[in-house]
Amino acid sequence: MEPKEFNKLLNQAEKLINQEKYMDALNLLHDLKEVELRGDFDTTLTHRLYLLTSNAESLVNQKQITQVLLDLAKDHKEIDFNSLSSHFNDIMDLNFEPGILKREIEFLILRNKIPYKIDGNKLILS
Repeated sequence: MEPKEFNKLLNQAEKLINQEKYMDALNLLHDLKEVELRGDFDTTLTHRLYLLTSNAESLVNQKQITQVLLDLAKDHKEIDFNSLSSHFNDIMDLNFEPGILKREIEFLILRNKIPYKIDGNKLILS
């Protein structure tokens, strides 16, 4: 694949992310990773590929986290990140380490996607 076509597909993946079609974007980006492994692309394109992949994966995680937190907020006022991590592992078979989960939730709070607060190692849901 030519670098110009590779860049065009990266742009397409970025548009999918902006449209919140994260799984479609990830499928395209994973295909591009396979192409990148077989090609010799400029490091700028490779860096952009991995950056977009990381962003899309994070956004998928954040979407899943948001839904679970909305459900938890119905019955809980606060929860510590270790318990929350275990909860995700139990209900969704997602293995979020407490620190990673806390970081993803911090991003959601900063983006005003959830109305919760962090206090030390606890998430305040009320």
